Parts: sequence; C-alpha cells; structure tokens
Amino acid sequence: MQDAVVVGSGPNGLAAAVTLAQAGAHVTVLEANDTIGGGARTLDLGLAPGVVHDVCSAVHAMAWASPFFRAFDLAAHGVELITPEVSYAQPLDGRSPAVAYRSLERTVAELGADGPAWRSLVGAASRRWEAVAAVGLGDKRSLPPGLGSPGALVAAARFGLGVLEQGTRVWDRRWRTPDAAALLTGVAAHAITPLPSLAGAGTALLLASLAHAGAGWSIPRGGSQAITDALVRDLLAHGGEVVTGVRVRGRADLPAARAYLFDTAPRTLLDVVGPSLPVGVRRALAGFRYGNGAAKVDFVLSGPVPWADPDGVGAVARAGTLHVGGTREQMAHAEAQVAAGRHAERPMTLVSDPSVADPGRVVGGLRPLWTYAHVPAGSDVDVTEAVTAQLERFAPGFRDVVVASRCVPAARMGRHNQNYVGGDIAAGAVTMWQMIARPTARANPYAAGGGVYLCSQSTPPGPGVHGMSGYHAARRALRDVFGVRVPAL
Repeated sequence: MQDAVVVGSGPNGLAAAVTLAQAGAHVTVLEANDTIGGGARTLDLGLAPGVVHDVCSAVHAMAWASPFFRAFDLAAHGVELITPEVSYAQPLDGRSPAVAYRSLERTVAELGADGPAWRSLVGAASRRWEAVAAVGLGDKRSLPPGLGSPGALVAAARFGLGVLEQGTRVWDRRWRTPDAAALLTGVAAHAITPLPSLAGAGTALLLASLAHAGAGWSIPRGGSQAITDALVRDLLAHGGEVVTGVRVRGRADLPAARAYLFDTAPRTLLDVVGPSLPVGVRRALAGFRYGNGAAKVDFVLSGPVPWADPDGVGAVARAGTLHVGGTREQMAHAEAQVAAGRHAERPMTLVSDPSVADPGRVVGGLRPLWTYAHVPAGSDVDVTEAVTAQLERFAPGFRDVVVASRCVPAARMGRHNQNYVGGDIAAGAVTMWQMIARPTARANPYAAGGGVYLCSQSTPPGPGVHGMSGYHAARRALRDVFGVRVPAL
C-alpha cells in the first residue's frame, strides 16, 4: 500500500504531493492527460513551428507572494520570474490608457488627480503585501501566521475596509477620473463576477497591491510550465512519481493508499468516491456552485500588437497584461450580461503578451498572444471575432499581424482540464460566501472523510497559481492520517 495518491497534476496537486513527499510520504500523482501541469502548462498548439502558448495561467502575481512558493524557493529550483516594467494596462477609448507600472510612484504620478487615492488604497496594501497575502491566501478557518503583529492586523483591517468600499455601490466615491476606476475594475474582472462585488473587490485589491511589490505581475521565462517542471523535479527527488494518461473514473482505478488527495472539482471527487463518503459531505459537495466561463483564443502574430499610442510613450506596448474592456461602466455592463446568461457584444477580454518580457518566446519572427473572453457558462460560441474586434478597438491594424488563431469555447475547456466545468476556470463561482465556505462551510474544508481530501482551487484560498490549497490539504492529511505535524506557512 502506498502512503498517498494525488489525483491531478495541477499546481495544487503538485504542491500537495511535494508537501507530503518532503515530510517523508511516498506519493504517486495520477494525471489523466499526457502532459503535466493542469492550468500551468505551456504547449505547442501546432499554430506555428516552435511557438508555445500557456494553456491557462500565464502571468503570476501570486507565485512569488504565496507562502508555499516562498518556502519552496522557485529561483533555487531554476525558475526565473521576469517582471515587466508595466504590470498591467487598461486601454480607453479616445484618451490615454490607464497604466499600472511596477513602480507605485510612477503609477501615482501618471494617474494625476486620482494618484493620491490610488496611493492610499492600493499603495497602502502594497506596502504591507505580506499581511494582505496572508489574508487572501489563508485557509479561511484560522488566523494566518503572517498576521502576528499589530501592524499586520491594521493592514489586514484596512484591506477589509477597502474591499467593502470597492465591492459595493459606493465604489465610485473615491475616484475623480475614469482612469483609476477602470484600472482597478480591470483587475476585479479576473473574478468573472458581476461588478461591483465583494469577491471582485478582494481579487482586485490583492492582485493590484502585488503589482507594486516583490516580483510584481511576473512571467516565468519560457512559460508557466517552468513552475510545473520545478515542482515535478522536487517531487521526484523526494521519491515521488507522476503517472500520466491515467483517468480515474471510479474507486477501482485508484491504487491502495492511506490517503487520497484530489486536485479536481468537487464533481469529479463525487464521481470517483462519492458512494463511500458520509451523506452530509456528499450533499454539501453536490451543492457546490460553479461560475460563468471563459473562452480562450490563442493567436500567433507576425509582430507586436499595434496598440494606439495617444500619449506617445508606448506604455501599453510594454505591458505584460492588458484588460480590454473600456471604462468601469462598460466592463460592469459586460459582466452583467454574462451573469444574465447572454454574450456581451464587447466581452471583457484579458490579454497576456509574454514576449514583451520574455523575448525568447519569439520564434522566427512569430510571437504568441494569449487571450480570454468572459462568456456564459457552457457557451459553445467561437469568440475569435469578438476578441479580435475588441483588440482592433484599441489596436487598429491588429488583424494585419494575425498569422494564426485557435479558439477553445467555454464548453470545450473541460477537455484539457476537467476542473473547468462549463468553462469555469476558477473551479467554482467567485462569490464572497463561496470564497469563505469553499467548497463547504465545514471546519475542515479539505477533508471529505475516510482519508479522502480535496486539494484543488475549489477549496480555500481559491483560484490562482499559489499552491496553497494543495499545501493546506496536505498539511491536514499529514496530521490526520500520518500523525505528522507540519508548521503553518
């Protein structure tokens, strides 16, 4: 009998496996696909020779800030995180774009009348980013170690007040111009939720604060696969193994083990081991809500995106991430359309241009461009034209540099990652209640009973490449099943 089996090789599954293996457990990771990494894979999609695309996550604001990855030490494991000069930008119709530079001071200066407000809200959180990350990346059941000082508690309280402000209908009172409001709303839209919302505001303030701290909104050299490969190397060095091409459909597909950790959506866990779980657990997991979807469009370009440059400084062209949705009002309208089950005429579109920071991604003059458009759950619509039109809106001539493209509608996202139910890349609706009671309101949100644990982003702290869901679940499994206590990070 093995010590532990992890189902799924996404960042959380690998984080769980590494945590178990470093504590001395023999771990086997089972992956249904032929490639490892779940949402942190970088693959050749066959669009152009040698050009690779990140299949889901591309920009990593939390990889360096996560307590798990800080302890793991990505740099020591050969991962180079590159920090663009411009963390993210928000193109706007008929005016200069709003820009979040890596430098807080430059961001404040260029936001003009809203600079002081940005400093007091985002800048204050950025200065105490450890406390903000502790709140955002904790298990939502205990006081994180990072909040052990009065200063950290004050920073956490200020963060909470900021979430209340920006997550409710008073969200405009702070801002005097459209620029800063749009800049923060573009970040909130990562939650794929109606705006304003508390969950969206929490997402915005956490990610926006990290843009001005540490490694900022970093891009791993070579793509997200670099993070996955580092985790796998460490797992193998500690005696673990990864087996690909194994789809676990039922209990009979699992080798005998003392503990099972599922880096999957609750739906998959129920399909595999549901009959053996307590009735209350089955009922609670069956009631887990999934959110709206994202449709992916990958492009290959013959040159840089020709962003309009009304101010002549080219800041947008230096951004690793762009939020293409227009003003705060336009983005809120688009997200409301999606929440109502309709496709927005101008969908909220997220863009990553990795070659801005990593020129090695350009092969033979061709470069990848990564985009997501927000759509209703289960949509089977090819959004290539809608995304292209959004980019043309702010980058006239974009069509002329497109060499190839591929769309994965929301309804097909689950084919490469079963966790993305209906295209829900957050693996669960991002609401304030479900971020706390994720996947259930039980005191231990990871344990399902009988040595079975859920360790995916469907558990606290939720979406993102941070490894903390896997770490939290593995820590509990080590204590409950193996009698090994691992200090909290």
